[in-house]
Amino acid sequence: MAASLGSSTDEPEPERFPTMVKVNGPAFSLSASGKLGGAIVFASWKGRPYARQLVVPSNPKSAMQTSMRAMMKFLAQVWTSLSVAEKADWEIRAAQTSISPFNAFVAYNQYRWRSFLMPSQDDPATLAGTPSTISGWGATAGIRQITLDWTVGTIADGWGFTIHRATAGTFTESLSNCIAVVACNSQAAFQYVDTPLVPATYYYSYISFTEHGLKGTPSAEVTAAAS
Repeated sequence: MAASLGSSTDEPEPERFPTMVKVNGPAFSLSASGKLGGAIVFASWKGRPYARQLVVPSNPKSAMQTSMRAMMKFLAQVWTSLSVAEKADWEIRAAQTSISPFNAFVAYNQYRWRSFLMPSQDDPATLAGTPSTISGWGATAGIRQITLDWTVGTIADGWGFTIHRATAGTFTESLSNCIAVVACNSQAAFQYVDTPLVPATYYYSYISFTEHGLKGTPSAEVTAAAS
């Protein structure tokens, strides 16, 4: 009798486990897990051991993944510099879902970032302050890399910069073309090395944002050709 829709069966779904084979005594043992020879994966499903083909994601570092990881790196970096009072601001949100204040801080700001809204050390974001001003914004070509340099004229309430890259000029900054989020600290000169790159011409811009989540105006573009 065919199983009805929505019912569970003892068989794994083919889409979930490609080229899946149930095994008895896998790898001369009662059970096995992990990869073998870079081609086979041993695991279990509903108590039954099986072996399947090792499948490598076709695009393990997509533009969106790069952007989300860049923001995650920034959030982890700046959390350590928040004051005790600023960290305590996240305790109410954390208690609502029984997580740590740090995890509440990350979850809230990553949620904002998915809508291309800037992070905030406030809960909720007040969208206040004045973004940092930058001078000396430039790009220097290299072998499979481009070095970006800039100087902060006035830090004001600046908290960081999002760096954006495109292969054509006059582009619109977005979540998907953000390659880095750089914290704005007390230093005056900044440098970011974009690598590895395939030989081509690249265009860059930045957006400064405040510690209260206010997004500044996108900068002028700079360009360089990696060889």
